[in-house]
Amino acid sequence: MSAGGALAGRRALVTGGTKGIGRGVVLAMAQTGADVVTCHRADDDSAASLRAELAELPGKHHVIRADVAQPEQARRLLAECESALGGLEVLVNNAGAFRPRPYATLGEDEWAATIAGNLTATHQLCQGALRLMGPGSSIVNVGSTVTFVGMAGGVHYTAAKAAIVGYTRSLARELGPDGIRVNVISPGRIDTEAMDALEPQEAARQRAMFARFTALGRLGTVAEVAAVAVFLASPAAGYVTGQNIHVDGCV
Repeated sequence: MSAGGALAGRRALVTGGTKGIGRGVVLAMAQTGADVVTCHRADDDSAASLRAELAELPGKHHVIRADVAQPEQARRLLAECESALGGLEVLVNNAGAFRPRPYATLGEDEWAATIAGNLTATHQLCQGALRLMGPGSSIVNVGSTVTFVGMAGGVHYTAAKAAIVGYTRSLARELGPDGIRVNVISPGRIDTEAMDALEPQEAARQRAMFARFTALGRLGTVAEVAAVAVFLASPAAGYVTGQNIHVDGCV
């Protein structure tokens, strides 16, 4: 896949695209030829800096404020995709967050918010985007390696991400006859700006600790996850659907 060509002519929506993995996916898709719409929940420096980076790249790119966990905002985001791009060939459901919580103290509101922000939002965007997509389109849902290793303090998040794997497999079966592919990327521990925000000593401690869990002896990079997203979104992955691709260095 040569730079500027892998996604030439394709129109993409990447949710949660101003930080971390999402930002890497947005930039990689724009750099390989796609017109990209992305969203963020709050106006901050990351949104402004992404707009500036995208302005330097060819194509039509839009950074929109929208919380996809809110159904009306998800619908507005899709309407803006239709208005700005005229349709979609690629949807990357990356947005999602949770707050660690011991299971014994996990409240109903926290459980519901985590399911809504990770699983329900993915469903609503996929279903709403169908009218904008046609044969050859690709949906990429972002999961997590916690679905098979588990995570203390993250039962609610793990449950949501595990559900996305089954959801994706079934959706791939249903949309296959329409020529639409659906896959999951499950990242492991990825070195993002969130790690850089820690005190240097703590960041070094965490990098060393998580690196020991992997066969490669290091954390993954945002670029490595983004490269898999570009592949799954491209015609090169035309016979890949219903898969859960682990980008985790073998944990």
